[in-house]
Amino acid sequence: MIGRSLQKILGCLTLTSICVVGTPQELLAQPAHRLPLTSPESVGMSSDRLAGISDLVHTGIADAKMPGCVVCIGRAGKIVYLEAFGKRKLGEAPEAMTTDTVFDMASITKPVATATSIMKLVEDGKIRLNDTAASFFPEFGQNNKESITIKHMLIHQSGLIPDNALKDYLDGPELAWKRICELGLVAEVGTTFKYSDVNFIVLAKIVEKVTGKNVHQFSQQNIFEPLGMLETGYTPAAGLRRRAAVTEKRNGEWMRGDVHDPRAWELGGIAGHAGLFSTAQDLAVYAQMMLQNGTLERDGTAVRILSPQTVKVMTSAYPVSTGLRGLGWDKQTRFSKNRGDLLGRLAFGHGGF
Repeated sequence: MIGRSLQKILGCLTLTSICVVGTPQELLAQPAHRLPLTSPESVGMSSDRLAGISDLVHTGIADAKMPGCVVCIGRAGKIVYLEAFGKRKLGEAPEAMTTDTVFDMASITKPVATATSIMKLVEDGKIRLNDTAASFFPEFGQNNKESITIKHMLIHQSGLIPDNALKDYLDGPELAWKRICELGLVAEVGTTFKYSDVNFIVLAKIVEKVTGKNVHQFSQQNIFEPLGMLETGYTPAAGLRRRAAVTEKRNGEWMRGDVHDPRAWELGGIAGHAGLFSTAQDLAVYAQMMLQNGTLERDGTAVRILSPQTVKVMTSAYPVSTGLRGLGWDKQTRFSKNRGDLLGRLAFGHGGF
């Protein structure tokens, strides 16, 4: 409800919506790698319409739908709205949300870290979209999985189960991978859209097989560090953990800077489907890179992460059994039902748990 109402106010698609609190002084003193802040009117937007966000978010907080959030909206390469609401920690020592709060990105890990890494390898000629997973891992091809391609997994039409049992992960990453390789299909390959974490666990394994680097190392070196996304990555360091939003309890302890997803946790916090942490302003940098066809200016130099053709291929509309998907992105399926009525086939985005 909150998401749908926000879309009606904005009339546009935001890559991510997170809630943060920031003073005018904080907003003026932004690190150089962040997008500049400007007034909505300077880029053809309305301050009056954006002001309606506050009431919607406060209603959501009052209804206990969330303890707090950060909303960051950009247009034309600039941020026009950046606000924090509510708390990032509840309990005996509550903390207010701030614009630099670090969030567990959950499934936003899929497009931002894993799919972007895969498309970088495609662009570099290291892999092809129609390569099968079994061509990298022959042991994966058992039980009728030999024809599953990278593209099948990116659009979630591989036929793999959404999530295999958590107990499959409790004996360490090596045995977890063995059990994934032993999985059967829940649908014929290429026929049925089933959103699956397993798809992206396998894609991250392909990144590691091809490059010798796990998805954390590869995405840092090829995406986040070049863009100056200094607050984005897996297994955040102590300074970032201290300003992370608290999620839930695990074994009686509150999770703060530790991945919430239980399978990613058992995989050491680094996985293709979950595990990434970031801030609203860092994600705005990534979003602007995608909107500028893979390139972003940083410190007076154009930094190219992907070519325009790669971005076009990644964000095109691919028919699946229940709608349209991009390569790692959602476009028009039930997972993006809050996108509003004015977004066409060019729009792309993703949510997280």
